[in-house]
Amino acid sequence: MDEKQFIIPFVGLKQGRHEFEFDITDAFFETFEYSIIQHGNVHIDFTLDKKDTMMVGEFQLEGSVKTACDRCNDTIEVPIEGEFRLVYKFDTVESEDESLVVIYPEEFELHIKDSLLEFMSVLLPSRTVHAEGECNEDMLKLLSEYVVNSLGDDDLDDDLDDDFDDDDFDDDDEFFEEEQDEDFDDDQPSDKPIDPRWAALNNLSSKN
Repeated sequence: MDEKQFIIPFVGLKQGRHEFEFDITDAFFETFEYSIIQHGNVHIDFTLDKKDTMMVGEFQLEGSVKTACDRCNDTIEVPIEGEFRLVYKFDTVESEDESLVVIYPEEFELHIKDSLLEFMSVLLPSRTVHAEGECNEDMLKLLSEYVVNSLGDDDLDDDLDDDFDDDDFDDDDEFFEEEQDEDFDDDQPSDKPIDPRWAALNNLSSKN
């Protein structure tokens, strides 16, 4: 595939409308390392309207592409059709508008290849599955063998509650508070019985 066909040198174009046509085939998708579309045949009409400070690009896409079924992971053919519009503005400030492409002073040609793949990907439905009964049954059986029946969220929460009871933490807090009172409040009289371990340590300290 000649990728130069997707590079348009706009400097030599006169002001006004200019029309281009592209026929997308499997060779187009093979040039992308990562693409959810595997194969396809799509016709694209591209009109570029050149003005003083900007250019307006209008894309019309129609055809079909092949991608993976979300249910059985086998290949499924999906028809696509749609229109898109991009504004190419001559400027020096980057824009966050997805429909606006900034053309910097040093640039002299448009690269539309990535935009075409993006348009075709956007036209895919949010969930792509075969019609009922058309999925690859062998693949479904294979996938079902690797399904892991994990615990539900409620069961998992119950297990965690059993392992970490709030009452256990409350008891520990009371224990730490009692220990801190005994360690850091020696000058204050207390009616509480003294732990024999602390009494033995106090006697050793007084002898020294």
